[in-house]
Amino acid sequence: MIQNPITWPNGARCACAITFDMDADSLIHIARPADSTDRLHPIAMGRYGPTVAIPRILDTYKRLGLKQSFFIPGWCMETYPDAVEAILQDGHEIGHHGWIHEDPIATKGAAQEEAFEKALETHKRMTGEAPRGYRAPVYNITQQVIDLLVKHDFRYDSSMMADDIPYVVKTDGGQLYEMPVHWGTDDWPPFAHYDEIGYLMPVRGPSAGLEGFWEEFEAQYEAGGFFMLILHPFLTGRLARWRLVEQWLEATLAERDVWFAPLEDIAAHLDQVDGMRVETLPYYTSPQT
Repeated sequence: MIQNPITWPNGARCACAITFDMDADSLIHIARPADSTDRLHPIAMGRYGPTVAIPRILDTYKRLGLKQSFFIPGWCMETYPDAVEAILQDGHEIGHHGWIHEDPIATKGAAQEEAFEKALETHKRMTGEAPRGYRAPVYNITQQVIDLLVKHDFRYDSSMMADDIPYVVKTDGGQLYEMPVHWGTDDWPPFAHYDEIGYLMPVRGPSAGLEGFWEEFEAQYEAGGFFMLILHPFLTGRLARWRLVEQWLEATLAERDVWFAPLEDIAAHLDQVDGMRVETLPYYTSPQT
C-alpha cells in the first residue's frame, strides 16, 4: 500500500521509466587515474555501452515507440558524441551525471562545483539546452550538490531513496522533485564484476539477475506506484539480458495499463499533483553522536 498515491495520466495504473547511466569507461579513469589508459580490459568493457549497446537499446525504443531518460557524465558525452547524437535524434532525455563520474562525497567544495558546472556547459553545448534532471554518481548526492541543482533551476534529482514514489525535496533556496532510486532495481548488484574498482560478486545469469526487477514491478503495479529501472548499457545492454528486457517491455505494453515516460515528463506531470510528500533538507547540520 502507498499512503499518498499519485494519479497518473490517462488513468494509467503505474508510471514506468527505464533509465540508463551511460558511464562508458569513465569508471576506470576516475578509479585508477595513474594507469587507466593502459587498462584495456575495463576500457573495452565500458566502450561496449556507447558503441554496441546504445544502438541496440535505441532500436528497441524506436520499434516500441518509447521515449526514455539517459544519464551521461560530461566526459562521456564529449568522448562518445555519436551516441549522444543518436539519443537526441530519437527524442530521448539526457540528464546530468557529473563530469567523469566523480563521487560527490570525495569531491567537495570548489572541486565539486567546478566538475558540476563543467559538465553543465557540455550539456548546453551538445544538446542545445540545460539538463532538467540529475543523478549522482554512486548515488552519493550531498547537500552541496542539492544546492547546485536548485541554483541552476534543475527540475528533479534521481539519487535518493526516501519513498516508493516521487516526492518533493525542499531547501531554504528552493525545491525540486526526487525520482527515488533503489538498489533492488539497479543492475549493478546482479551483473557488475569489476575487479579494478573493488567489486567482485558472482555474475548472475540473465533470467536470475532480472527476475527481481519484475517482482518489484508487480508490487508497484498493484499499488499504483512508480517503477524505475537504473541500468548501465555495458551491463544490461548485452545481448541476452537486453533480449529479456525487450520481452518484458513488449508484454507490459500489451497487457498492462502503464505510462512509460522520460523522467522530465514525469516531473512535468507532478506540477499538477497536490499533496505530495515533502522531505526538508538538510537532514542534519552537525555531526550526530
